[in-house]
Amino acid sequence: MIVAVVLEQVFQPDRAWWERVFAVIDAGDAAGFVDFLTPDAQFCFGNAPVVVGHEAIHAAAAGFFAAIASSRHRLFRTWNGAATAVCEGEVTYTRHDGSVISVPFANVFEMQGEKIAAYRIYIDNSSLFNRSV
Repeated sequence: MIVAVVLEQVFQPDRAWWERVFAVIDAGDAAGFVDFLTPDAQFCFGNAPVVVGHEAIHAAAAGFFAAIASSRHRLFRTWNGAATAVCEGEVTYTRHDGSVISVPFANVFEMQGEKIAAYRIYIDNSSLFNRSV
């Protein structure tokens, strides 16, 4: 008896993929952002409650993008595992008054094929909106 083993090709995000993700975010493109996600994706930004699904995530992302003038992400390192992708970097936010703040972040993604099923951002951006911190 001959047994055939088929190895499933697992998507491994490369630097260009990460840069596309951050370019969409830095453009403030909520629709483009949810295109990276599965329809039932979970999204958690810092200590905010988890948001589930394209519609809710689109609303949350659009609200955040409207609350800032702009953002710029710098990617430092990335790691890939079995159905996971992780990165660390620094994001620079520009407030509507023109002031700027930079903070480190780490993102952890659970992947389903080439789409993100769970997107978790580990960041302390409390000083972005609360300048007394």
